[in-house]
Amino acid sequence: MERTSAESAATALRPAPAAEPYPAQRQSERQPERPPLPVRPRSLPERHSVRAQVLAALRDALSSGELSCGETYSGPALAERYGVSPTPVREAMQQLASEGAVEIVPNRGFRVTGRTPRDITELAEIRAALEVPAITRLARTLPPERWEELRPLADATVTAASVGDRAAYAEADRCFHRALLQLTGNRQLVLVAEELHRKAQSPPAHGRLPGTAELLADALEHGALLDALRRRDLATTEQLAREHLTGV
Repeated sequence: MERTSAESAATALRPAPAAEPYPAQRQSERQPERPPLPVRPRSLPERHSVRAQVLAALRDALSSGELSCGETYSGPALAERYGVSPTPVREAMQQLASEGAVEIVPNRGFRVTGRTPRDITELAEIRAALEVPAITRLARTLPPERWEELRPLADATVTAASVGDRAAYAEADRCFHRALLQLTGNRQLVLVAEELHRKAQSPPAHGRLPGTAELLADALEHGALLDALRRRDLATTEQLAREHLTGV
């Protein structure tokens, strides 16, 4: 059947299929394989981007003291260290800079700043102002068995603290507090509280990092808080929550 003029015009405008690249061309376009990031020695949610993996690794390095306060680290050197391109390292470092953990040093890289005593006090006051009322409200309403759902998370903080793994403890601590506040159903509270928590976990600008005994004492407070919540002991719950968040 003879095609109409409209059909002929449509056929002429249709783009031709792309040519299949030769095998040699395909081979040249392949990206070189990079070594994987170091495997984190505990069970964590799957990371969905290289930037997220680098950010997690840098957070661990800050928590453990592997990246020292006052030291400056170049993006390319860190990229080589983790086996990635400089771009995700710069993006991760910019995120840490927005949290106050590092500062950008032009033409040199990133300096680890750490928390000043004033930072520590202010962050503790804000966290207590947000979290203590939320926890005491939960103590009035939740049935006792709901608190036992958090017991494995509290135990995980004790496990990490007992071996002095500061990076593992920092993450387990965040998981416990996040799960606790998620019971409020207030998503914005959870997001804001976690951001403050991360800032509070930045290493101190002066002084040493917490040792095993200090980590363990902090971790055991999680279990004591759950015990008070289960008993619906409001006075003890409020006192323990405030002391835990402010370090008093």
